[in-house]
Amino acid sequence: MTTLLALFWRDLRRAWGSGALWLPVLFFLLVATAFPFAVGPDAPLLRRAGGGMVWVAALLAALLPIDRLVRPDRDAGVLDQLAVRGIADEVIAAVKIFAHAIAFGLPLMIALFPAAALLAQDAARVELLAVGIAIAIPALAALAVLSAALTAGLKGGGSAIGGLLVLPLAVPLLIFGAGMLDPSGRGAMKLLAATSLLLTMIGPFAAGAAMRGLRE
Repeated sequence: MTTLLALFWRDLRRAWGSGALWLPVLFFLLVATAFPFAVGPDAPLLRRAGGGMVWVAALLAALLPIDRLVRPDRDAGVLDQLAVRGIADEVIAAVKIFAHAIAFGLPLMIALFPAAALLAQDAARVELLAVGIAIAIPALAALAVLSAALTAGLKGGGSAIGGLLVLPLAVPLLIFGAGMLDPSGRGAMKLLAATSLLLTMIGPFAAGAAMRGLRE
């Protein structure tokens, strides 16, 4: 347990102490700033499309830092040392998912409010976006760690390939998350929660298998 706590705090400090934490948040805000220029001065259109753009930006922001989630530990032999101590790769992956969810999730939730204002979202839609993003953060973190584990052995272009690998898994999150903003989408929140729970539960096992493959 002590080793796992040390791994959790080390990942959290690496995210918050390196300055790389702010890259996903800045990317998120830049997308929210640039999108109104592409849409133009049509406020109703911006309001309708802005919610979906928030979800796309949140997904991409979660995947931006995947190069630092698994690869540094693989290169430094940390994964091998943890395996020698008898710690399962699935448990390591679960700790990394939890750390990443906190490291990028909290700043993302804070950045959501100015981003939503830039995208002409009213108070009711901002509330729905905040609830939806909060529900999806564990699943987004799981997809990010899975991408990091799958691409840790690749040289160059790992982030782009990782994003392509998990995109099909992320599509239901985007659909149900955007569906929450539709007045007729009453069941979208339940579907989003179910999808997020499923991805969060599968994530450690899939990422653990990928990390085990790095040592073979």
